[in-house]
Amino acid sequence: MSFVPSTALQARIDTLIGHYPPDRIRAASLWLCHLVQDEARCLGPEQVEWIATRLGLPNIDVYELVSFYPMFSATPQGKFHLKVCRSVSCNLAGCGRIVKALKDKLGIEVGESTPDGMFHLSEFECLADCGAAPVAMVNDEHYGNLTEERVLSLVDALKSGENNSGPLAALSPAHPKERRLLLADLPAGNTPETLPQYRLRGGYRALKKALAMQPAEIVEEVKKSGLRGRGGAGFPTGLKWSFIDKKSGKPVYLICNGDESEPGTFKDRVLLHQRPFLLLEGIAIAAHAVGARTAYIYVRGEFPKAVEILEAAIELAKANKLLGKNILGSGFDLEIHLHRGAGAYICGEETGLIESLEGKRAYPRIKPPFPAVSGVFNCPTVVNNVETLCNIPMLIEHGSAWYSQIGVQGATGTRLLCVSGRVKRPGYFEIEQGSLTLRELIFDVCGGLEEGRTLKGVIPGGSSMPILLPDQIDVKLDFDSIQKAGSLAGSGGIVVLDDSCDVVDTTLNVAQFYAHESCGQCTPCREGTLWMEKILHRIHSGRGRPADVPLLLDVANNIDGKTICPLGEAAAWPVRALVTKYRGEFEKACDPSKKAGTTEST
Repeated sequence: MSFVPSTALQARIDTLIGHYPPDRIRAASLWLCHLVQDEARCLGPEQVEWIATRLGLPNIDVYELVSFYPMFSATPQGKFHLKVCRSVSCNLAGCGRIVKALKDKLGIEVGESTPDGMFHLSEFECLADCGAAPVAMVNDEHYGNLTEERVLSLVDALKSGENNSGPLAALSPAHPKERRLLLADLPAGNTPETLPQYRLRGGYRALKKALAMQPAEIVEEVKKSGLRGRGGAGFPTGLKWSFIDKKSGKPVYLICNGDESEPGTFKDRVLLHQRPFLLLEGIAIAAHAVGARTAYIYVRGEFPKAVEILEAAIELAKANKLLGKNILGSGFDLEIHLHRGAGAYICGEETGLIESLEGKRAYPRIKPPFPAVSGVFNCPTVVNNVETLCNIPMLIEHGSAWYSQIGVQGATGTRLLCVSGRVKRPGYFEIEQGSLTLRELIFDVCGGLEEGRTLKGVIPGGSSMPILLPDQIDVKLDFDSIQKAGSLAGSGGIVVLDDSCDVVDTTLNVAQFYAHESCGQCTPCREGTLWMEKILHRIHSGRGRPADVPLLLDVANNIDGKTICPLGEAAAWPVRALVTKYRGEFEKACDPSKKAGTTEST
C-alpha cells in the first residue's frame, strides 16, 4: 500500500513549500522528510516516492538525504527512539554507563529495536546540552543530568504512558565576574520571553531606530563596533555585510545559523529557547542593512522545541507589525522562515548549510565565489550565527561607541561561554571579553574541580580546538589572547579535563566524532579521519604499537589544510594537540612490555 499522508500533514507541507522560491521547492525536502518520518515512523520506499512526487524530484534526490542525515531512517525506529549523546562532555560524564543500563534493561544493542517495536536505541553525536551531561532525547523530548537509575525509571514511565521530561537546566544566578547583557533578566523557569516582557525591557526600540537609518549607515555602525562573529571563525560582522553584491539585481538573503553542533558548545540553545524576539529583532535589523527581504533560520534538527518557540514568536511578531509587510510603517518588508536541519555537523560550515537549506547533502562549496556573491539559490547571501545576530539590537540602540568600550580591542562586547566537563558548576556564562582569565573562569566562576582532583587540560573553544595545558590557562578570554596561547576561542565551548580523565579515551572520542561527521567529499578528510579513529581504537584497546604515535601525527598533518572546508582542520587539530602534549601517555599505552601476548593484523 502506498503512503497516504494525513490531511493535517498535507496542509502543513503546503505551507512549508510556500516558504521557498517557486522554482526552488526542492529546498523543502528536509522539512518533508522530518514530517513524513514523524507520521510514518520511517522513510522507506513508499515515503520517499511520495516526497519525491510531491516536489517533482527523482527518487534519488530524496534517497540521498535519507542516507546522509543521521536523523532520517529508512527503517522504523520504534515508538520511542532513545538517543543517548556520546560526545566528549557526555563521555566524560559517563554516558557509557547510561547506554549499558539501557542495553541491559531492553535486551538490545545500540542500533537495534525491541521485538515489540516500542524502543529503539541509538548513540547520537552532541545534543548541545553539555552542561547537563550526560543527556539524551526520547523522540523530541530532552533529558539531562541522567543517571542509571533515572534512565531506567524513564523507560518504565514510557512503558506506562507517562512523560516526565523537563526543560533545559535553568540559568544560575550571575556570578560577580559575569557581565550579562544577552542573558540579563531571563524569564523564570527557563521559559521563553514573551513579547510584552521583551518590549518592557526596551525590545524593538533598536529596530525602530534602524529603520530610520540608511542601510549603509547600519553596516558602518556595525563595522565601527568591532563586533566579530560568534559562531567560531570570529570574522568581523560589519565587514562581512559590506561584501554583499548589490549590483547583480538578484534578491539578497540572510541566513541565521542555528546549527549548534560543535561538541562542548550549547550557548546558542538558550538564546533560541528564551530570547526568540531578541533574535528576530537582530535578524530584522541585519536584513534591512544588507537589503534582504527573506531570511531563514536554520535550526539544528535536535532542537525541535526551539522550532516550536520560534514559530510562535514569528507569528506574534507578524501580528504586531514587527515582521511581514510594512514593518512599523516603514515600508520595509521581511519574511522570516524556519528551516529544520537533520543532524549533520558539516551544516555548521556556511556553504554546507546553504546546500542543506537547498534540500541537498551538505557538501561544502569551493570558494570563491563566496556566499556574499553567490549563496543560497545562487543569490547574494549573508550567514550569521545566533549569538552574533542577538548582539545587533543593543549595538544599534546604544551605538558603536558604547559597544566598542565593552571588552578589549579586537574582541568587543560580551561573549557567551559554555563550560562542561570536570567542574563543580558547569553551565553557560556571559563575560566581558578580556575581563578575566581561563583560570578565573574555571576556579572562580565555575567553582573549580571536584575535591582532590587536579587540572589536566582545557579545550577552550569546542572540541575542534587544540587543548591547553594547566600552565597555559592564565590567558585572557578573548579571541587574540587565546590564539597567542596556541589555540582558538572557536565556538565558546570550554571542556575541562582533570587527572581522572583518560586522555587516550578522550582523543578517541573526539576522533570518532569527526570521522562520523565528515561529509566524505574530500579524500584526506574522508579517509584520514577514519585512519585516525582506527589507530586510536587500536591504542585504546591495548593493541597499540610504538609506531602508532608518530603515525597519528603524520595522518593529522596530511589532513590539515588539504580539504575544501575547515572540517579537516577541526579533525586534525585536537588529535595533534592531544598526542603532542600528552605524548608520554600515548607512548605508554603503546608500550609492548605492558601488553604481552596481544596481536592485531594490520
